[in-house]
Amino acid sequence: MIDVVMPQLGESIDEATVSQWFVREGQYVTRDQVLLEVETSKADTEVPSPTNGVVTSIVAPPGTVVPKQGLLCRIDETRTG
Repeated sequence: MIDVVMPQLGESIDEATVSQWFVREGQYVTRDQVLLEVETSKADTEVPSPTNGVVTSIVAPPGTVVPKQGLLCRIDETRTG
């Protein structure tokens, strides 16, 4: 199981808000596929998948403020589409 966490978005950015998900739980995703978009006061950023696998849980729904390195979702690398 891979934990997808909020990336470091800038030196002075400590958190971001999940604006929208482009995938759903149970969906097979590929490495570098865009999973979601997050927003800060400075920019909107797309977060890609770090691996191939099935999204098993989305922990941060739209509107959730997540700190850097906070959990966004989990991907099971052992499962295929």
